[in-house]
Amino acid sequence: MKKTLLPIFFTISTLFSPLYAQYSYQPTEENLKARQEFQDNKFGIFIHWGIYSMMGDGEWILHNKNLNHKEYETLASAFYPSKFNAAEWVSYVKAAGAKYICITSRHHDGFSLFHSKYSPYNAVDATPFGRDILKELADECHKQGIKLHFYYSHLDWGRDDYTPLGRTGRGTGRTTQGEWKTYYEFMNNQLIELLTNYGSIGAIWFDGVWDQDASPNFDWGLEEQYKLIHSLQPSCLVANNHHVVPFPGEDIQIFERDLPGENKAGLSGQEVSRLPLETCETMNRTWGYRMHDTAYKSTKTLIHYLVKAAGKNANLLLNVGPRPNGEFPDKAVEQLKEMGEWLNEYGETIYGTRAELGPPRDWGVCTHKSNKLYVHILQLNDKGLFIPLTEKKVKKVVYFIGKQHVKYRQDENGIWITLNQLPTEIDCVLELDI
Repeated sequence: MKKTLLPIFFTISTLFSPLYAQYSYQPTEENLKARQEFQDNKFGIFIHWGIYSMMGDGEWILHNKNLNHKEYETLASAFYPSKFNAAEWVSYVKAAGAKYICITSRHHDGFSLFHSKYSPYNAVDATPFGRDILKELADECHKQGIKLHFYYSHLDWGRDDYTPLGRTGRGTGRTTQGEWKTYYEFMNNQLIELLTNYGSIGAIWFDGVWDQDASPNFDWGLEEQYKLIHSLQPSCLVANNHHVVPFPGEDIQIFERDLPGENKAGLSGQEVSRLPLETCETMNRTWGYRMHDTAYKSTKTLIHYLVKAAGKNANLLLNVGPRPNGEFPDKAVEQLKEMGEWLNEYGETIYGTRAELGPPRDWGVCTHKSNKLYVHILQLNDKGLFIPLTEKKVKKVVYFIGKQHVKYRQDENGIWITLNQLPTEIDCVLELDI
């Protein structure tokens, strides 16, 4: 993931040639269907894991500590996650009520979690573990009915053909400079491997384009890359965490640490598009495993984030940073289980819904599906509630749990609801028949 450095202010023209701006992308029927299924899923689990996890200080340690990349790469020779169990990982995700996993196939340090013939710096060839982690995870995802997405870094802090150097990774000891075209070919060859060796893949989730924001004419070649992905798997969605409005060829718009339309983290000031939306967030403070980061958000906070994302027509991609030995942290397992228990009761009001768009509300959000409107009350200090619903006739209002009737009246301005008691639940959900 991207470490917050300074707010980034740039436009499409600062990153791409004018030719790219003229590229017209027409998604296939398979792609449009996959977009709808993605929106229906609403909840996914992000997994940041690699040899950086061995250092217990986050996935940016190579950059943050200005480590020599050749010395850093020797960590791979000691990478042996003896507790890694793909079936256990997928079971945790499934128990949480999440519908897909997005895992770092290759992060900014350049280490690949999969067997690649285009780089020996991978989990099979460079480690005593010698196993294709992504293959085991893909097989288990397909077995348990969980979609698999691959995070893939556009930048690399170790290769000399990632050139020119971006604004990060300048202190890692690279003294020679290769050619960009060999790096671009390398990336595309690895993408071909990911999209041909691991079955159906739900999305490729790119990160790192922001690294070249100081090079106004830098051309990442995304048009060709996106076409390659869609030609190999038309239903595979393309997402890019570049923090600006989506480019042609992208199928998902990402918001990092922010809900669509908000910019509290300083990374999501872009306009909200009509594409499927996804917000990614951490359970604690960091993405990759950090030993001293025990500041986990409460389960209530995580559930509220999921509900608020759904209320803004977005999925939540919630991160877990496994330990070096391959285990999910105990607190993460506990909270995933608690989220799953909540979704077992309230999932109908989240999965497959779309946002009932309107002005921001202090008390919560609304979602809808078919002829049902779900009112999610997250905080309310009195029993009265007003919803400016004017174009639909309300037939009845009940509590979602228990179906107890709630008093209401409807006029030309909207619907006025009087609750039976002050809400005390994590999320008090009303169900309106409309």
